[in-house]
Amino acid sequence: MRVPYEATGRRDQKARTREALVDATRRLLADGVNPTVEQAAVEARISRTTAYRYFPSQRALLLAAYPEITRRSLLPEDAPDDVPTRLDLVLAAFARVNLDWEPQLRTSLRLSLEPGAEQPVLRQGRAITWIEEALAPLRSSHPRVDVRRLAIAIRATTGIESLIWLTDIAGLSRADAVALMRDSAQALLASYTGQERNGR
Repeated sequence: MRVPYEATGRRDQKARTREALVDATRRLLADGVNPTVEQAAVEARISRTTAYRYFPSQRALLLAAYPEITRRSLLPEDAPDDVPTRLDLVLAAFARVNLDWEPQLRTSLRLSLEPGAEQPVLRQGRAITWIEEALAPLRSSHPRVDVRRLAIAIRATTGIESLIWLTDIAGLSRADAVALMRDSAQALLASYTGQERNGR
């Protein structure tokens, strides 16, 4: 098995070099550049030869620039029990993640759609888990609601894919796109819980 270059000898220095290249890539993406390894090397003030030791291709570099979003929850510690409020709190925080990391998320989405591409970290389903947590009280108050299915339905209307469509195709501002996504999520919630009350 091939050992990554940065895992052999002088690991701390190599970790710093790798981080510098990733940070440079993220800055270039934020500036609207689709950076090559060479461009990232110039931005990071690292030689091209050294950069290729860490990232042999542009794809490897761009995947490494995917945001490290490690939060287990988007709810505040004092989150209320009211499900619509919980959901809106999560969606407001999720929107900030999408807007703050939009260039990197767009790039990761594009890479995931390339023919034969392995699915990058974009496909970890973290947002579904965040939304499920917001909906958790429904398991007691509306036991016939399929919380997982509802979370997936809400995620389908609120992620980076929806943001791209609403801004690039529908022509909405980012603020209007976020407002519409939050409205759509609340409409789905009302639909599911209304159906449950009506015994459907």
